Amino acid sequence: MDRLTQIEAFVATALKGSLSAAARQEGVTPAIMGRRIDALEERLGVKLMVRTTRKLSLTQEGAAFLEDCQRLLAELGNAEASVSLGAIRASGHLRISAPAGFGRRHVAPRVAEFLDVHPEVTVSLDLSDRTVDIVNEGIDCAVRIGGLADSNLISVLLGEVTRAVVGSPDYLARRGTPQTPEDLAGHECLSLVQQAGWLFADANRKGETRLVKVDGRLHCNDGSVLHEWALEGRGLAWRSLWEVGADLRAGRLVAVLEDCAAPPLGIRAVFPQRQMPLRLRLFIEHLKAVYGAPGYWDGECV
Repeated sequence: MDRLTQIEAFVATALKGSLSAAARQEGVTPAIMGRRIDALEERLGVKLMVRTTRKLSLTQEGAAFLEDCQRLLAELGNAEASVSLGAIRASGHLRISAPAGFGRRHVAPRVAEFLDVHPEVTVSLDLSDRTVDIVNEGIDCAVRIGGLADSNLISVLLGEVTRAVVGSPDYLARRGTPQTPEDLAGHECLSLVQQAGWLFADANRKGETRLVKVDGRLHCNDGSVLHEWALEGRGLAWRSLWEVGADLRAGRLVAVLEDCAAPPLGIRAVFPQRQMPLRLRLFIEHLKAVYGAPGYWDGECV
């Protein structure tokens, strides 16, 4: 029994949550899957899974090993795709998900560019601010901003985005410019519905952030509306530079509290733990190239 077969059995079983489900996926019996995992544990000299008739759970060593195995299998799939005859031209269908506002500005145009270069690829783009269930909804890749909560998914860093507190020159002339995050208590803050507060760098703990509670008379669940309200001088908004960068350059908005801005958030491509088809690998590489271009996030390349 080769090592790769054992590792594939372990990954499939961990992700499916049972020997039976993994066996059906691989087209073998649960007993065979069990023997493969037993052989892997014996070879490594460590228990990776705790299996009962009702439940399967990973040990601490198994959880750490799973992440490494998923990455290795993905890299192996990429290597094979690069040299296989079928990988010379990308083809097939991609289902992509992205946050609504960010997706409209920075994913949809990239999809169109990608299809111009790869005419045999088709794409369905789902723009939604909810966190989609990538596996159960059949999504090939989700573009997400911020941390990765699900360890059963692989992520690739595409770029970084910074957020800033912004207001119109008219608003700042009327209400003054906040000098510290605590000064926001005296301002109209335009926040997302149910947003607990705004993040700032913690001056007392290097590299960490702190949440500052803000309030105001206007709230909305759509960030683009907050952006428009800020332009109208109705208050301060905490928005990403990909959204307000052009307004800052044109002077329609002014950034405040820049000295205590929170660290940038990662923009990531997130996808399931399985072999990555060439069309997906090329699409992710396209996003990385565009987002990494000098001046892109400053609006020079958008």
